[in-house]
Amino acid sequence: MATLTPEMKEMIATQQCFIATVDAAGNPNVAPKRSTRVLSDNALIFTEGTGGATYKNVLNGSRVAVGIVNREILDGYRFLGKPEVLAEGELYERAAEMSQKMGMPKPKAVVVIHIDEIQSLKPGPMAGKTISKD
Repeated sequence: MATLTPEMKEMIATQQCFIATVDAAGNPNVAPKRSTRVLSDNALIFTEGTGGATYKNVLNGSRVAVGIVNREILDGYRFLGKPEVLAEGELYERAAEMSQKMGMPKPKAVVVIHIDEIQSLKPGPMAGKTISKD
């Protein structure tokens, strides 16, 4: 697994993440996921509340890319990985409790993204280059 740095974790905690998937026909989908957060040094997690295209694509086997940038410091990352859908268990229950405390309905699931590659989205010669890989 690729490993998140403290700087990456801070960016994930403070900036909007966008989740990219593809459907069975190869059509891309990009959606903001406000609930995206760090689960571990090698995984991200988001709460799936709507059951829309992102969720359907993940259920159909799509890999996931998570894009994040901080325009103020001109830096960003792309995290690539395999999603795991959890609709029960400890992680799901913790996410459901968090959602309900925020006045939101119980989620359909949580999606854990096991990161296997991290790419730079910083402008310049490193843009799109792999900086950590499984």
